[in-house]
Amino acid sequence: MGFMGVWSVLLVVGAVGGVVGGVACGVVAGRRSRRDRSPSGLDAEAEANQWLVRLAGGLGPPDVRAWAGAGEDTARALTSAAECHRAARARLATARTAAEYAEVTRTARQGLDHLGRARAGLGRETATVSPAAG
Repeated sequence: MGFMGVWSVLLVVGAVGGVVGGVACGVVAGRRSRRDRSPSGLDAEAEANQWLVRLAGGLGPPDVRAWAGAGEDTARALTSAAECHRAARARLATARTAAEYAEVTRTARQGLDHLGRARAGLGRETATVSPAAG
């Protein structure tokens, strides 16, 4: 086992060390590059979906009779929220870039603003639209 055995052990140790070192360098480089770049299209798509789902959930009234007896301003705000939902959903279906997804997010958040006004007109508590997002 002399020379060939030692040579085999050295090759295995070198290969394992190279893989471990390469992975560590890749992780560090990956973390640095994530900090330096803007959100990806996939991140923007996920955010747009989140806001659209949130808007859709708010459009389903917990008490239909309350919406039916709403005043004109409240009804107009609810209609505007529904229009924003339709527009955002249509834009989301064709969006491919981060900028297009950002437009979907903006439209959905605008719809949530309308929805908040409609809920306020009904005397219901409303939460802020974007506590952490900007």
